Amino acid sequence: MKKDTGDIQANILKTIDSPEDIKSLPIESLKILAEEVRNLIIQTVSLRGGHLASSLGVVELTLAMLKVFSPPSDRVVFDVGHQAYAYKILTGRRDLFHTLRSRGGISGFPKRQESYYDFFDTGHAGNAISVAAGMAQARCLSGNDHKVIAVVGDGSLTCGVSYEGLNQAGVAEKDLIIILNDNEMSISHNVGAMAAYLSRIMTGQLVTRFRDEIKNLLKNIPGVMGRSMYGLAKQFEDALKGFITPGRLFEDLGFNYVGPIDGHQIKHLVDTFTNIKRFKKPVLVHAITCKGKGYCQAEENPCKFHGVGPFEIETGCTHECSGPPTYTTVFGETMVKLAKKDGRIVAVTAAMEYGTGLAEFGKIFPKRFFDVGIAEQHGVIFAAGLSLEGLKPVVAIYSTFIQRGYDHLIHDVCMQELPVIFAMDRAGIVGEDGPTHHGVFDMAFTRSIPNLVIMAPANEDELCDMLFTAIQSGKPCAIRYPRSQGTGVAIKNEPMRMPWGKGQLLRTGQDLGLIAIGSMVDPAIVAAEALASKGISASVVNARFVKPLDKELILDVASSCGRIITIEEGVLSGGFGSAVLELLAEEGLQRVKVSRMGIPDSFVEHGSRFELLNDLGLTSDGIISFSKQICDEPTSITRSDEFLNIGRVTH
Repeated sequence: MKKDTGDIQANILKTIDSPEDIKSLPIESLKILAEEVRNLIIQTVSLRGGHLASSLGVVELTLAMLKVFSPPSDRVVFDVGHQAYAYKILTGRRDLFHTLRSRGGISGFPKRQESYYDFFDTGHAGNAISVAAGMAQARCLSGNDHKVIAVVGDGSLTCGVSYEGLNQAGVAEKDLIIILNDNEMSISHNVGAMAAYLSRIMTGQLVTRFRDEIKNLLKNIPGVMGRSMYGLAKQFEDALKGFITPGRLFEDLGFNYVGPIDGHQIKHLVDTFTNIKRFKKPVLVHAITCKGKGYCQAEENPCKFHGVGPFEIETGCTHECSGPPTYTTVFGETMVKLAKKDGRIVAVTAAMEYGTGLAEFGKIFPKRFFDVGIAEQHGVIFAAGLSLEGLKPVVAIYSTFIQRGYDHLIHDVCMQELPVIFAMDRAGIVGEDGPTHHGVFDMAFTRSIPNLVIMAPANEDELCDMLFTAIQSGKPCAIRYPRSQGTGVAIKNEPMRMPWGKGQLLRTGQDLGLIAIGSMVDPAIVAAEALASKGISASVVNARFVKPLDKELILDVASSCGRIITIEEGVLSGGFGSAVLELLAEEGLQRVKVSRMGIPDSFVEHGSRFELLNDLGLTSDGIISFSKQICDEPTSITRSDEFLNIGRVTH
């Protein structure tokens, strides 16, 4: 990759409007096109942010796939979708690529409503093989003969569901191609070249036919001798495969294993794909790629450039934000501080060492840090096992990914009242990664679980106190906090234990009660101050606890104000506001007008966090506007069945 990426002239790329334009290109032109695609990805991500390293690693693989196969007739399903940028560019979205991850622009992941070349919405790992298996089965039932290809990263194979898909697909013996993009294995040039050569040879028609004919010949030799010779030949073949390739597992699952092959050698890829295209059985192609290929900074530091914000191309330096530390940073620092004083504290994460802020913890306490890979279900159960032996596990997983461990959260932790702490990072609106990554459901789906305590800090100092309180409580606890910087409050030298299940009255008013949770507390305070200048006196409550609620405080504010608005960065259906409504109903508080602000019953698309919160009305300005609307309406309720008037933000 040239340092000055503008030096590369995108002459070929400008002629590619669909995959059909790729098929007539010779190999040498494809090599040039690969550099042009890589250049466009680097330039765009440097401005927009995104998943850079993984996308750069599959450029040649994507080109070879599109040269041999023919989507949309052939179906291509990406696992996770981090690696789909080249595919988007080459399937008609080149001129839209500059809008990547921006509001109203193209998604950072495959998305069905965006293009008919995208066959399945992705964002979470492990689903591609199962989806492809289902599509392959449906194709057979309908009598069609198109190809179904699943592109799967090696990280996704840590998901148990990937093996469930492999198991079923192998048994079904349907025409299915899995391309394993392996960017972690290190192979020398000699071994790689030999492996690529063997893959091309072993999938060739001549060799395949010869091998089948030999097997048939040996089988047909009468008596024990024939069976013995065939068995010996089969044992030799299996032993050789097991010795020179890592494919025995896939062979045992019913797949014809091909590889490893150099994932950056376009000709080798094209030859291999062309050969396997004629197969009518499950095939797995093992391609070795380099994460960050073509951009030296990403090759040297693939973790940093996995998901990266805007950066300088020349240096690779990201555009650092000034101001308070992020909640993630504060969490990581607090974990280290607490672990130095308590040797029983251990940390668990699921392939998010850096994303959850636990990298420093892992360096200082390597024996007390456990990265379980993309296996959230296992991570939850593993933590349960740690707690059974007297340790204090803190499981740091993004809110959107803890969904995957829901069953185990119920049965393996909370049902047994095991003191496992769940640090749910990226709770609420995450921004550019869109609906698959917004952490907006956690309050709703955890609130119904017995024995689980749920907290949400209003600022970074409260996060420290909540983490300390949860660890000391001896109860299963969940702490949710947003993907954002803190509010800038001073953090105490030592965290303090918080009053259990108690909120905080921050401001007293008579006209309106603003009952906010977590990230919505600060905007509520700002809104209340502005409302005061408009003649509206508003109380502000920092709820702190979603479960248990501070009943006394909430009932007192509701009774004294007559109007309350609950404010949450989560779904309204079953969320924090619902909990408050249930409380008022149970207590028979009949002359209170209750309105709710939060995420409506729809998936929120991608855009910047600020833009999306503004669209949803979850800002100080949105709270001011909605509060004025509510205060302009009468509060007198005459019918007992109307005492709870649920209001929502309208856009």
